Amino acid sequence: MTDFTFNLEATDASGARAATLTTPHGEVQTPLFMPVGTKATVKGVQTSDLRQMEAQVVLANTYHLAMRPGSELIAEAGGLHRFMNWDRTILTDSGGFQVFSLADTRKITDDGVTFQSIIDGLKHFWTPEENMRIQSLLGADIIMQLDECPPYPAEKSHVREATMRSLAWAKRCKTAHAQLEEQKTAVREGRVDVSSDDINQGTAIKGGTPQALFGIVQGGVHVDLRKESALALAELDFPGYGIGGYSVGEPHEVMFESLAQTTEVMPTDKPRYLMGVGNPTTLVHAIAAGVDLFDCVLPTRTARMGTAFSSEGRLNLRNARFAKDFGPLDSLCSCDTCKNYSRSYLRHLIVSKEMLAATLISQHNLYYLLDLSRKARAAIQAGSYQQFMKDWDASPAANDY
Repeated sequence: MTDFTFNLEATDASGARAATLTTPHGEVQTPLFMPVGTKATVKGVQTSDLRQMEAQVVLANTYHLAMRPGSELIAEAGGLHRFMNWDRTILTDSGGFQVFSLADTRKITDDGVTFQSIIDGLKHFWTPEENMRIQSLLGADIIMQLDECPPYPAEKSHVREATMRSLAWAKRCKTAHAQLEEQKTAVREGRVDVSSDDINQGTAIKGGTPQALFGIVQGGVHVDLRKESALALAELDFPGYGIGGYSVGEPHEVMFESLAQTTEVMPTDKPRYLMGVGNPTTLVHAIAAGVDLFDCVLPTRTARMGTAFSSEGRLNLRNARFAKDFGPLDSLCSCDTCKNYSRSYLRHLIVSKEMLAATLISQHNLYYLLDLSRKARAAIQAGSYQQFMKDWDASPAANDY
């Protein structure tokens, strides 16, 4: 795909990688944390603030956007980039995790998954083909295959069944995606006119840019299933690969044991995306396992609870000890929140239930992970990532994660 390239620029003895991923909406330098904008918004943070903190990719969620306002409406608005005023790269998750978390109201077969909307209770049936249609209408640069995410803990037989089903769906997603991309090419070249009927039937939005479809490695905590999934997906030659099914309750040491062995058999010339993981210490160690991309709601979710990342570890700003602390949130951070506001003021906002508290702490927490990604990249390029990781593990920042 000429619109998508992945240039591996440096590797470290630890296994860490620095690369540049090019998409139709710009270059993405890895390793990278990607803020989550589930419903086409990073909670409490404007896109102008995301640009200022040099965020390069924002995620959105197919399930939530399909339920409201609907993929057809977003396509009519010109796609997600115009709809949410974000001119850089967007990635959409398939919504599979959300669908499969609705255990009481969904039914899985090899054909697809039937589920009830959390918005209005209406039933929906998603096949891999329908999921690709929806993501095509949303118009993100990178889209993910529909997969089945098994819970933890689960019997290995159940995990195997889900893994094999995800592989079968990966093939169907790739076929459907190729057909949709051909439709978009025909539209861009003027061989096909686009009407509202075309949009409703799944033809891509007029002027829509190409999309890269990533496969997703599954297998739970079972190394043999993870490797089997990774190798099978590699044969399908996706332009990138997600690593799903982690951060669902398994111990961190169990995750890392299987993660390191999984990345060993994944293609070295394609981006690797560890889905749903954004704990700072986990990010540092996963980079050493060869992961390039990360996302998580943790920085904004904890911010709404009054908790900030810092070089001292997590800070619960509700604590009375911050009432007369007039120093910056983190003296080692250069984000706007740390430059302009004290811990005392932030605590005042929190206890007064002012919405600005969540915004300012969210901006800081996101900047913190983006800056951590930048520092990790610099260490990889300098060939010193192993020392970088040792220094992190010995720092107060690593204590609370």
